This record gives sequence, C-alpha cells and structure tokens, in this order.
Amino acid sequence: MSGRNRPALRATMLVALTLALSAGASGCANKRLTTGSVDRRTTPVAQMTEADLDRAVERYGKAYVRNPKSRDTALAYAEVLSMTNRTNQALAVMRKTAIYHPRDRAVLAAYGKALASVGKFDTALDAIRRAQTPEYPDWKLVSAEAAILDQLGKPDEARTLYSKALDLKPDEPSILSNLGMSHVLTGDLKTAETYLRKAVALPGADSRVRQNLALVVGLQGRFAEAEQIASQELSREQAEANVTYLRSILSQQNSWQKLADAKDKKG
Repeated sequence: MSGRNRPALRATMLVALTLALSAGASGCANKRLTTGSVDRRTTPVAQMTEADLDRAVERYGKAYVRNPKSRDTALAYAEVLSMTNRTNQALAVMRKTAIYHPRDRAVLAAYGKALASVGKFDTALDAIRRAQTPEYPDWKLVSAEAAILDQLGKPDEARTLYSKALDLKPDEPSILSNLGMSHVLTGDLKTAETYLRKAVALPGADSRVRQNLALVVGLQGRFAEAEQIASQELSREQAEANVTYLRSILSQQNSWQKLADAKDKKG
C-alpha cells in the first residue's frame, strides 16, 4: 500500500472500527474505536444479548446506588455500561471508585480503560502506568498500555509492548488480536489477518477476537467470507447489517482521499 493511500485508509479505519463487531450484542454501529481493552473480565458479559446487558445495567446500577464504595460492584457496573456504549457514565463510576480505592490495580486499570473509551488517552495512559507494578508486571496492563499508544499514533512503541506482553503470556489470543488491530491502524491488513487468524485458533479466543477477524477480512473486500465469520456468533441479520455498514464506509474511501490530498496541499 502506498503512503499516499494510507491517510485515507486510516480515516476509514477510524470509522469502520466503530462497527459493533466486538461484543456480538448488537447489530448497530458502536460509537467508539478500540483496538483493545483492559481486562473485560468475563466471557459471559461479552456474549450477553442486548436485552441481557440492559438487565445487567439495571441490576448493577441498583447495587451501586446502595453501596457506591463497593469495588466489585463498581467494576461490574462500569463494564456493562461500557458494553452498552454508556462510556461517559462508566467513566463517572470509575472516577469516583478510583477516589475510594486509589491504590487498587484493578480499579486503576478499569479507570484507564474508561478514560480511553472517551478519548482521554494521555490521562488513560497515566492511570494504566500507575496501576502497573514494574517488578511483577501484569500482561493485561502491558497490552492495554500498548493499545492506548496505538490510539496515540505510536505503533512502534505499541508493538514493542505487545511483544513484552506476549513474553509474559505466550499465545494469549487477546494480545495477538490487539497486535493485529495495531496493524490495521497502519494499513497492513495482510499482517493483521495473520495475527488474527493465529489468535482465533487458540484456546480462549472469544467473540471479540473472531469479530475482529471478520472486520479485517471485510476490509479487504471479502464480504461473503467476513459475513460467514461474523454469523458464527451474531445472528444472520446482525452480520449482514455489519457488512452492509462496512461496505458503505469503504465506498467513501475516495472522499477521504480527497480530504487527505487537500490537507497535504495546505500543508
């Protein structure tokens, strides 16, 4: 891929990655970009239906109101809020929880995730790094820090950390998935697909990993194959809706190229 086309593809990625291809909870578009996350904690949450998530939000919300200082309740509540795209609310919960539990690694990690989800990447990076213990590093936090660096446009630094995370946790599918999506953000879809196919073949690969593979396959124009991968866990209607949305995004490639050219001329 030429450097000339890369800005347009990156613009496409920033929008196309908003597809709800990571949780399998909805066929509509997500409102945020993620190449990774800070320990989503439980596979069942990732596999919940939209109705299940709404019930979980209500249940954890009531528990949180009863006891806002409960670490475990706050973490669970913030997670389901994030899964339903209520990112500002999730951030508010974790901001308060971080005040109650300023030294808790899990709380700081979740706070960093919440900050990243609303685009506060520098602050998120600080929270993640404060949560880390250098003498006994947590691979999840290393991978999360790498994902944030990807969002900040620092892929080389990010990939160094992904390698470190893989040293700590070899063949971890979530790390390989994050690494694959890192290559998506720089337009190297073939390399991204290689990492994602390796990830989905490993034990422990969840829906998010498989849906990331579907996204990357679709971005290469292999829509039927992408739909087949997506429909293994999404309904046929949801998979079709996601692929239709992806087609519409890619059809705008020329428009983004014109914008990129115009920006280069002004520069």
